[in-house]
Amino acid sequence: MRVMVVMVGVVQATAFYGVNLKHKNKEHRNAYATVYMGRPRDYEFYVATRVLIRSLIRLQVDADLIVIASLDAPLRWLRALEEEDGAKVLRVENVNNPYKGQQRFKLTLNKLYAWRLVDYDGVVMLDADNLFLHKTDELFQCGQFCAVFINPCIFHTGLFVLQPSLEVFKDMIHQLETGKANPDGADQGFTGAYFPDLLDQPKFYPHLNGTTLDGHYRLPMGYQMDASYYYLKLGWRVPCGPNSVITFPGAPWLKPWYWWSWPVLSLGIQWHENRRQTLGYAAEMPIVMIPSVIFLGIITMTRLARPSISKLWYRNTDKSSSLMQTGPKFIAIWSIIAAYIVPFAIIPRTIHPLVGWTLYFLGSVTLSSVAINSFLLPVVPILVPLIRVLGSLLVMACPWYPYGVTRALAVFGYAFCYALIAWGSMVKVTARLQVSLEKRTNFPKIG
Repeated sequence: MRVMVVMVGVVQATAFYGVNLKHKNKEHRNAYATVYMGRPRDYEFYVATRVLIRSLIRLQVDADLIVIASLDAPLRWLRALEEEDGAKVLRVENVNNPYKGQQRFKLTLNKLYAWRLVDYDGVVMLDADNLFLHKTDELFQCGQFCAVFINPCIFHTGLFVLQPSLEVFKDMIHQLETGKANPDGADQGFTGAYFPDLLDQPKFYPHLNGTTLDGHYRLPMGYQMDASYYYLKLGWRVPCGPNSVITFPGAPWLKPWYWWSWPVLSLGIQWHENRRQTLGYAAEMPIVMIPSVIFLGIITMTRLARPSISKLWYRNTDKSSSLMQTGPKFIAIWSIIAAYIVPFAIIPRTIHPLVGWTLYFLGSVTLSSVAINSFLLPVVPILVPLIRVLGSLLVMACPWYPYGVTRALAVFGYAFCYALIAWGSMVKVTARLQVSLEKRTNFPKIG
């Protein structure tokens, strides 16, 4: 009964929301498609989808551009994808994910709707974290299903090629609802189990005459190159296929659209260069100005109000209260820690890394100045963590490492040397804070 209800819901959704594209002014025989599982708070994924669409337009691909969007996606963002970016948006009901404990990839099974795009001969299904280096229209020559093996035994579903088929779609939904094995509870595990013999299939090589192949094929790694391989050999030369598409799998908080992901992931700057040339940053710039003005205002106010603030914290208190005796020290320590954490929550996530790190340093200096002026602390020891962050960025961003192992050793060596400096600065700040407490309040010595 449950299977019938889900199947009816899927059929109703596809009929009502127009998965059949005859009324959508189909212009090409093939399509590039991506899934947008948008929620009102997922602005960064909306930006990533727009950058992906515009990068394909910039490459002048000979295919329609499809965005399969869930009903949770804000309508104003979908209209921007259609009217400003030229994509064809298909709104669909979310495919029910029966696998328990799956939150991060709960809605990725919406990729199965790609098999319903039967008006097209071929579809290249994409994740939003793909960076295209070259035009890849030759992929439409591939057979019924093609994917790249980033992992030696498991193909990656960040990019795969398919021939739409209602029969395959219905069979997938049936197997999904009848409990087909899925090692990760997401689209990759389900699709990998549905095409278990892909590793044994021949590698795809496009024909010069443009003939479409028949069957299943493995795509060369260059069509879905893991960005982490960039650190193993920084020359960025792939001997086993064309250098066409880079993907950024792994930790969700290190996706290339987050400003702090660079230079941890060196290729992230190329993603932002792609965004600068296509979408731009006009939407974020007004938001960037707000924290900048706030930070500069705080620096000015704390400097002018320094005598009053210090008297407020160091006024005489009752010696019998241990809380009042240790209160200023506790607040001072946490205000210093907050100076290096709070800016991450204030700065817009999707701005350019150079702008993001500049605002981070400005914000850290601003909040550190509050602790410096309030508790009369030395400037240089307080700013040592900020110097450490700057040094780490320079070490990671250095472009002259011959191999990724050399880069990793350089980072670890820098961290080891910095640890000695950090310890010395912490001792100096603690001593200075103790002296200030003793002078102004006659507090007993704090160990």
